[in-house]
Amino acid sequence: MLVVDDEPMVRDVLARYLEKEGFSVDVAEDGEQALAVYEASTPDLVLLDLMLPKLDGLEVFRRMRERAPTAVIMLTAKGEETDRVVGLELGADDYITKPFSPREVIARVRAVLRRSSAKATAAHAQEILRFDGLEIDGPGREIRRDGAVVKLTRKEFDLLFLLASNPGRAFTRSELVEEVWDFAWDGDTATVTVHIRRLREKIEDAPSNPSHLVTVWGVGYRFDP
Repeated sequence: MLVVDDEPMVRDVLARYLEKEGFSVDVAEDGEQALAVYEASTPDLVLLDLMLPKLDGLEVFRRMRERAPTAVIMLTAKGEETDRVVGLELGADDYITKPFSPREVIARVRAVLRRSSAKATAAHAQEILRFDGLEIDGPGREIRRDGAVVKLTRKEFDLLFLLASNPGRAFTRSELVEEVWDFAWDGDTATVTVHIRRLREKIEDAPSNPSHLVTVWGVGYRFDP
């Protein structure tokens, strides 16, 4: 995550809440710093205040979108309706009006990330993903390991396909439950843990020392190509 706001308290509160939810967070206090941090870190999502010193939020947004289709949630004051409309027309994913509840921000962040992940997964759904002897056939919903078909349950396939469609991205367990099982996380990680263990047994050469389905301690799991 990248939080861009010229108010120290806003940056601090948002960063603390996001980190508590398992996100890695960078912050920036003005438009120029925001672009520098963005270039260095390429975040999955940007919380972007529109009223910024040095370079305004809309210009920052335009330059970010020239580089990559990163998800952006705009932070706006009640009187900034015109800028908010312009931002949405330019392609911002959502907006939040100040003052806001940090819990609302977390909910909006998760919703935008789910939509972004769904778009990326849908784009890959017509592809065959190949990783070091492992083939994941999206259209055929089939997994092949060194040419041999691997039998997976529907949820095992969905979980593996989601992770492999976003290589290198760490998913929290709550995100995986919401994406694959499509219900709100109640704090129980058993379902995800069991499915990851079964997948490792089926696709990894050394399930106890996996090369693809890697545990990100304190966060969840990621797929390493």
